[in-house]
Amino acid sequence: QVRLVESGGGSVENGGSLRLSCTSFGSNLRLNPMGWYRQAPGKERELVADFWMDGRINYAESVKGRFTIAKGNAKNALYLHMNSLKPEDTAIYYCNGRWSDHSYWGQGTQVTVSG
Repeated sequence: QVRLVESGGGSVENGGSLRLSCTSFGSNLRLNPMGWYRQAPGKERELVADFWMDGRINYAESVKGRFTIAKGNAKNALYLHMNSLKPEDTAIYYCNGRWSDHSYWGQGTQVTVSG
C-alpha cells in the first residue's frame, strides 16, 4: 500500500515563496504520473501540475511561470516550488500518484497567502 506524505505548507505574504515536498512510504511501486492538486474552500479539487516519466509536464494556466514541479532522486519523491504566491493560491495542496488504475493521495498540506 502506497502512502504519500506532504510537507512544506504554511502561511506567507503576497509575493512570497514556498516549497512543497511529497514522500512515499510502504511500496516499491514507481508511480506515474505524479502530481500536485489543490482544493480551495468551496471549490473543486484541481490539477496544479503533473510530471510524467516520459518527460511530459503539465501546469494549470493560473500557475504557469510561477510554480515548478520537480521529481526528487528518491523513488516517488516530488516537489513543488511556488514563487510569486497570490491570495488566490490559498488552498490545501495534495500530492497524487498513479499506478495502473490506482490513484493514491496524501493527506494534504495547507498553503495560505495573505495580503
